[in-house]
Amino acid sequence: MNRKLTAGVLLLAALLLATGAFYLGRKTGQAADASIAAAAPDGRKVLYWHDPMVPGPRFDKPGKSPFMDMQLVPVYADSATGAAGDAGVKISPAAQQNLGIRYAKVRRTDASSSFEAIGSVQFDERLNAAVQTRVAGYVERLSVRAPMERVRKGQALATLFAPDWLGPQNEWLALRRAGVSPDLVAAARARMRALSIPAELIRRSEESGTAQARYVLTAPVDGVVAELGVREGVAVTPGMTLFRIAGLQKVWAVAEIPEAQALGLARGQKAKAVLQADASQSFDGALDEILPEISTATRTLKARFEVDNTKGKLAPGMLLRLQVAGPASNRLVVPSETVIRTGRRAVVIVRKADGAFEPRDVSPGADLGDDTEVVSGLSEGEEVVASGQFLIDSEARLRSVLGNMAAPAAAPGASAPAPAVVTHQAEGKVESVAPDGITISHGPVATLQWPAMTMGFGKAAPSAFPEIKPGDPVRFEFREGGAMGYELVSIQRLQSGATK
Repeated sequence: MNRKLTAGVLLLAALLLATGAFYLGRKTGQAADASIAAAAPDGRKVLYWHDPMVPGPRFDKPGKSPFMDMQLVPVYADSATGAAGDAGVKISPAAQQNLGIRYAKVRRTDASSSFEAIGSVQFDERLNAAVQTRVAGYVERLSVRAPMERVRKGQALATLFAPDWLGPQNEWLALRRAGVSPDLVAAARARMRALSIPAELIRRSEESGTAQARYVLTAPVDGVVAELGVREGVAVTPGMTLFRIAGLQKVWAVAEIPEAQALGLARGQKAKAVLQADASQSFDGALDEILPEISTATRTLKARFEVDNTKGKLAPGMLLRLQVAGPASNRLVVPSETVIRTGRRAVVIVRKADGAFEPRDVSPGADLGDDTEVVSGLSEGEEVVASGQFLIDSEARLRSVLGNMAAPAAAPGASAPAPAVVTHQAEGKVESVAPDGITISHGPVATLQWPAMTMGFGKAAPSAFPEIKPGDPVRFEFREGGAMGYELVSIQRLQSGATK
């Protein structure tokens, strides 16, 4: 019994000890985190913590990086070298010149919603005319023998022989000669009209006193023979289309219009059509119809423009450059090359008054050729980066790695001791040589906890290290400072294969 009691007491004591150790550990951890957070220099506000090797993700407290075997690094509100800090990133004028950065002003301009599109000429099907026969017969003579021949209104197309028209005409002529009641003669004449015997044929029968069975079909309009349905000597039946005449006084120009632009078009909107093969020839046109069908592959709508072709110079299949005029309005614009589109976002790099750069989300509007409308995100007169945006981003990320590894600034009011010159050593390969610096692909730098990377090191003078050439394996010593952030102290060429 005493053994069981003793074991129970010992077990209870162990549980109490473990519970106390757990809570003590939590308090100790919280105190450690607080000590890390308090390690920031006085008067400097920490915006967030990040891993310099993976600068995208942000953390709201210090700790170990989930990506690398290193502690998270704070980013301060007043840091001028942070890659994504609120103060932006500053780059020296020499580095800006080396990066080839150009700038552009955000400006207002009077821009119209006009645009250009390529249209293909087609027949205006509303001007088509069909030539048919309403009686059985034969084509005795064909005057137009090939499709696409031009014809004039009233021009002979074919001569038909219709034997079925002889009986009604002979009956009508016999009644007239017999002197029967006028009502019977009128009834016979009405029967001929019902059989679609042309009035001209009836007049000729009356004048000659002989039934007429031959009739000449003529073109009802000016145009071209778009369809030739018969040949000489063939039989024809009632309702058969012998010719289809397409008018050319006006033609259609059918163009593919992007969905965003098509929404702003209105029926009757004026357009100027310029012949693609000869820019000196232009024609007046207007929007006739936007066809209610969209291409899912190209996201375009077909727009049908009516183009004047009184001179007859346009033919189906020709290409026209349509210049569609739209109302003008005052818009805020930037050069199109300044806008970086990432799919869901549109970003520009803004140069602030203090010379720092910051990315800014914008809402782009209409595409105005070399310019892009900005609906929101920018103000008139601001300066944006027109070229070198991605180089600025790369420079910002590199400076985020280097700048946050620098020693913390001294407290305000404290006398600063004379800084000791700290140098670091590494080995690598020379990539390029410039008057102001040398770019080297080097291995890890243990004293700075740097991984292997390629970066530029400044030179104290343009004439320094004249013997170093691109491709040389080198061992070099450098220190913090200079226009490029780090400056070479010494550099010596190694024998080929001597680099580690």
